[in-house]
Order: sequence, then structure tokens, then C-alpha cells
Amino acid sequence: MGRYVARRLLQMIPVFIGTTLLIFLMVNVLPGDPVRALWGDKPPDPAQVAQIKHDRGLDLPLWEQYLHYMKGLFQGDFGNTIAGNRPILDEITQAFPVSLRLAAMAWTFELVVGITLGVFAGIRRGRVVDNTVTLFTLLVISVPIFVVGLLFQLYLGNEWQWITPTVQDSEDMGQLLVPALVLGMVGLAYVARLTRTSIAENRSADYMRTAVAKGLPKQRIVTRHLLRNSLIPVVTYLGTDIGTLMGGAVITEGIFNVTGVGNLLFTSLARREGAVIVGIVTVLVLVYLLASLLVDLLYAVLDPRIRYA
Repeated sequence: MGRYVARRLLQMIPVFIGTTLLIFLMVNVLPGDPVRALWGDKPPDPAQVAQIKHDRGLDLPLWEQYLHYMKGLFQGDFGNTIAGNRPILDEITQAFPVSLRLAAMAWTFELVVGITLGVFAGIRRGRVVDNTVTLFTLLVISVPIFVVGLLFQLYLGNEWQWITPTVQDSEDMGQLLVPALVLGMVGLAYVARLTRTSIAENRSADYMRTAVAKGLPKQRIVTRHLLRNSLIPVVTYLGTDIGTLMGGAVITEGIFNVTGVGNLLFTSLARREGAVIVGIVTVLVLVYLLASLLVDLLYAVLDPRIRYA
């Protein structure tokens, strides 16, 4: 196990470098000049623009800028914002916990509700419950997430006044409940469908017939045999979905005015703050890579036949 973990950590290094390089190059070809944007509608002073670019190394070749960025990254320095000259790490540190709480609530919602619906549908395959869950999940997947968010905001917030239309305090877990529900809707549908398909397939396996023939209680058969062996594809999706939830919160945070990473990313794109965008994506890449490693390690827990060399 230790050798496998070490090998996976070493494999993450080229993936991390390649991903950050790709994002760095893409960000630096965005139209617009963030330094000139500091003057707004007024004509900028060319000398001051050149001086600011020189001070921040923006006049260097891209490959040299990337090397400077990676050198500072390994020292814990993400650089400073162009507008406001604030440390980028402080901006991310302030926004990241909000998005982390939002993503954790959405992920928990996917896990609990999605698996529950999938188990009921898989056990009762072809019946009313199965057809209802299938239709519900298909509807959720078909409707764009921003439409779901706007509908929740319109009816729950404006029409029925059950919630505030926009989040007033991003630290309040209660106000994040509806945005988390919206954020996790699509993931819930996929988890339910994966669980339902896996449960339905494993019901006819030899070990299930053996468990039934031995006279084991139905609840034990479902929880300890059927569900455990059916969760591997579900765990794979849930593990990779952590990074997706963190990055996909841009739309949800924008609709409900949540001051998290998604909001910061959208603002940085509008201001052409390339360094902030690269910093946010760097953190999300690390989260995604660590989540993928954790998923692979969980396989051996769910299925004892899996061994890592």
C-alpha cells in the first residue's frame, strides 16, 4: 500500500505541472490588459503601465513568467492582485472555506439522497418506485443548473418567501442550504442512476443467491453484501465530483450571491486578473488529485479482493 501511494504521489507531479502550465497559457491569451484597466475609461499613462508591468514581471516571456510563478508557488507565494495589490493567497484563503462548506453540503446531499434513491430503485427494478426515480433523475439532468437556481430563487425566495432570495451571510450554514441543494442536484441524479444500475446488476450475482440461500436477514443482505459491492462506481463518481463541485460553484454562487471561490473566479475573469485565476485553479487541481487518490484507496476497503502492489 505504501509503495502504491508513493507512486501515485509521484505521478501527480507531472499532472500538476502540466495542468497549471496549460491554465497559465490559456489565461495569458485572454483579451484585454488588466494593467490598463486600472485607469478605467481614462487614457492610461504609458510610462506607468510599463513600470507596473516591469515590477510584476508581466513584460517577461511567458515561459519565464511561469517559472517565476512556480517558484513562488512552492514557497507559498501566489503573488499579488493587480487591482488593490492584495496577496492572492489571502483572497483565496478568505473565499475557499465558504466554497468548501457549500461543496461539502452539496456532496453530502448527493451521497445520502442519491444512494438512498438508487437503492430503492435498484431493489424494486421495473416497479413504480424505479420508474419514478428514473424519470425524476432524467428531468434533473436535462434542466440546466442555472434554470434550477433561478426557479428556486423565484419561488422559494420571492413568491413564497421561505428563504432570502440571495445569501446575506456566507458564513451562515442555514442560508447555504438552498444553494447547496441546487449545486448538488445534477450530482444527485447521477449518483442515483449509478447506484440503481449497479444494485440491479448485482442482485443476480452468485454471492447474492448464496446469501439468500443461507437464510440471512434481508437487511443484512442489502447493506453488507449488495450495497457494499455496488458502491465502487458510485465512490468513483463521488470522489471526482468533489473538484467539480468546487469549480462548478461559479453559477450557483453568482445566482445566490455567495462570496466563495466561484464568485472570486468570476470577478477575476471580469477584471482579467490572470494570476488570481491560475491560483484558484491550482488549488482546485490539488483538491481533485488528492480526492482521486483517496477514491483509489477506498476501493480496497469496499472490495477486499482489491490489492495494491
